[in-house]
Amino acid sequence: QVQLVESGGGLVQAGGSLRLSCAASGRSFRLYTVGWFRQAPGKAREFVAAMTWSGGTYYAESVKGRFTISRNNIQNTVALQMNSLKPEDTAVYYCALGETRGIHTTPNEYDVWGQGTQVTVSS
Repeated sequence: QVQLVESGGGLVQAGGSLRLSCAASGRSFRLYTVGWFRQAPGKAREFVAAMTWSGGTYYAESVKGRFTISRNNIQNTVALQMNSLKPEDTAVYYCALGETRGIHTTPNEYDVWGQGTQVTVSS
């Protein structure tokens, strides 16, 4: 059973940067698709970014050019570098693993979730 733990959230001013990390334990996630989602109060969980086992990436339009997803299959970690942050990026951010290959953009395509980390961007 793989477990995920996110870290790196916090409070930042608009225009600033944060780097989120997600550590996987239990077994290697080398062949999994990894993704980041976010959920703001009163809103549905939404897709942010994903990376396949082979390194293919996909981003939501709202973060394209500002966020970068990366993974380290040796250390079993996933990162989300967030630059030029906006108040509308405020949400709880979740990392997730999908056991089937390919890019996945909906929550039900992922099998394992972390507990989330809060990101707050002040104006």
